[in-house]
Amino acid sequence: MADHSAEPDPDARVTSPMQEFTGGQVLTGGIVLLIGLAIAYLVPALLL
Repeated sequence: MADHSAEPDPDARVTSPMQEFTGGQVLTGGIVLLIGLAIAYLVPALLL
């Protein structure tokens, strides 16, 4: 069998849903969401 001792421990791996996030990151995401919605809906509506 192959020796896989160089591979990282799969139990030590952290995936994104498990990581905590701060209020500042939530605020940044909300602002990006609002800008995206404005570009997607308001700009085309103003061009009509």
